[in-house]
Amino acid sequence: MSANYEVRGNVAVITLDNPPVNGLGHETRKGITDGLEKALDDAAIKAVVVTGAGKAFSGGADIREFGSPKAIAEPNLLSVILALEASAKPVVAAIHSVCMGGGLELALGCHYRVAQAGTQIALPEVKLGLVPGAGGTQRLPRVLGLENALNMIVSGEPVASELLAKAPGQKLFDKLVDADVLDAAIALAQEKADVRPLPLVRNLKVEHPNAQGYLQFARNTVGAMSKNFPAPLKCIDAVEASMTRRFDDGMRLEREFFMGLMFTPESKALRHAFMAERATTKIPDVPADTPVREIRKVAVIGAGTMGGGISMNFLNAGIPVVILEMKQEALDRGIATIRKNYEAQVKKGKLKQDKYEQRMSLLGTTLNYADLKDADLVIEAVFEDLGVKEQVFKTLDEVMKPGAILASNTSTLDVDKIASFTKRPQDVIGMHFFSPANVMKLLEVIRGEQTAKDVLATVMQLGKKIRKTCVVSGVCDGFIGNRMIEQYSRQAGFLLDEGATPEQVDKAIEKFGFAMGPFRMGDLAGNDVGWYIRKRRYQEKPDMRYSKTADLLCEMGRFGQKTGAGWYDYVPGKRDAIPSPVVNDMIEKHRKALGVSPRKISDEEIVQRLVFALVNEGAKIVDEGIALRASDIDMVYLTGYGFPLHRGGPMNYADTVGLFNVVQAMKRFAKNPQDDASFWQPAPLLAKLAAEGKTFS
Repeated sequence: MSANYEVRGNVAVITLDNPPVNGLGHETRKGITDGLEKALDDAAIKAVVVTGAGKAFSGGADIREFGSPKAIAEPNLLSVILALEASAKPVVAAIHSVCMGGGLELALGCHYRVAQAGTQIALPEVKLGLVPGAGGTQRLPRVLGLENALNMIVSGEPVASELLAKAPGQKLFDKLVDADVLDAAIALAQEKADVRPLPLVRNLKVEHPNAQGYLQFARNTVGAMSKNFPAPLKCIDAVEASMTRRFDDGMRLEREFFMGLMFTPESKALRHAFMAERATTKIPDVPADTPVREIRKVAVIGAGTMGGGISMNFLNAGIPVVILEMKQEALDRGIATIRKNYEAQVKKGKLKQDKYEQRMSLLGTTLNYADLKDADLVIEAVFEDLGVKEQVFKTLDEVMKPGAILASNTSTLDVDKIASFTKRPQDVIGMHFFSPANVMKLLEVIRGEQTAKDVLATVMQLGKKIRKTCVVSGVCDGFIGNRMIEQYSRQAGFLLDEGATPEQVDKAIEKFGFAMGPFRMGDLAGNDVGWYIRKRRYQEKPDMRYSKTADLLCEMGRFGQKTGAGWYDYVPGKRDAIPSPVVNDMIEKHRKALGVSPRKISDEEIVQRLVFALVNEGAKIVDEGIALRASDIDMVYLTGYGFPLHRGGPMNYADTVGLFNVVQAMKRFAKNPQDDASFWQPAPLLAKLAAEGKTFS
């Protein structure tokens, strides 16, 4: 995990070798400076080339060192770049495949750069709530111009090297090649061996005809889009310094911004999410090299909203799909919806016509289960009723080939029970997609008691292929996400009983950063869905208390947007939620029936009760082993439930607040006569961590 040194004629080649993306860890940084020193001490060496082994030049910082002393140990990245820049012999960067973050900053410290076409170039630090910290904001504008550099730095998005090479007046690349980038770099190094003075990016000037006007426009635009994140505006300030300050002063300002942002809760939340997403793939008893089953064809049972959305994921990834329905009309409706979704993307320029036609050509339909027999994976997306699932899985057990994976898209039902309907429980797994399934990133992967390890490994790998964030859950009612959201929704109902309105609750939680409050969310999803689940709960858990307001709403036929009325009123053709006098009157009458005098409830109490309800149930889920780790719960809520990204998920937010403080708040809520005191007993794991002064992380 360092850097290799070899000699090619009169050129020394230093190759970063720290798989998988040549992260600039301490050993690698030391390998670069050691190699450079060796080249400078050898009179036979006239120039140096720096490149990366494998499938990357360098992806930047080594995430395995995040937060450790090694991350800043000398030589740190700034020291390495200064050493390259100060080299008495020409240094050429041979850039290929991936050149991001610190990797790009390293290349900008070299005297010359040769890039391979197709290389992804980026400074993605803003996605971690930071500004580039090793000269990116000072050097990139000097080689790409103010506007191109600022766009890259503020967005953090990768750009292909061939596009950047076409930028007018660009000095980022001295040469762009289709292949053999190392040979081209060595040739350039030999050509420049005796050229002096050596060109330094720091000596270039940033020019723009109306810099202040453009920067103000950028501030207005970025400020509106990034109100919860301080880093994007700091990026603009740092880039401005590349024009208005001496290079070394600009570097000092960049470093000041970098260190200041490092300790903001927003950056900590983004870094937590970054690490948490990578952790979701690690399953302790399923090694990374577990053999997987080949998935060449997928079958989907049901052409409704979920079935159609699920199918699109596989079509987008180039995997053939056959959809089964019971009636031709339902099949025709489902296919028409898929076509409509794709045509909307074509109209917006997000999908090319030939790609649309290619995807539709992979789609087959049938009314006959026998036509599914050669599929490698079948996903059931039928009505959420155990009796219906039983019929489907017994039929699939008869028709599917040996080794086919049988998956259920159930959102709450017992996957072990579903597996028992077959003679092959080892092949059964839950794949809980979130609506709309072709858009939402989250895929809850439900591991049954008998689910085979290779089945789990296959589904996790397939999830990545269809660009989902996969989180493993054990079997329980509602799994991770819906089990927790039930407690969140219960608290929302109790708040109505005590004096709040749906609008007040929604506004408070949306101000906190949620994409949508619980009542607007209910109207969007359909209030009858929750009603159906509650009716089941009343039989299974008669002791669990709920506010009756949601049942009264459904008895009025107010199921949400689809009926034009739910917690809010809706105007046909629009989705604006209009506070409803009818609903507020119903809530007031219900309070009177309970004998409750309404009280004034603060936004702070609303947020704490909703979010800490998620936290307490989440702690139980981790303690029971349903979730592998607390950060998995955060990923479920960040990617599936609209939890604010700048808060890092419910468990990370609880860590930020302090678990001791969370427990103290819960003790206050337990004394509230309208609330459920038994729920507010801290989960054993939460109580233990709070008592020990520890965190979920």
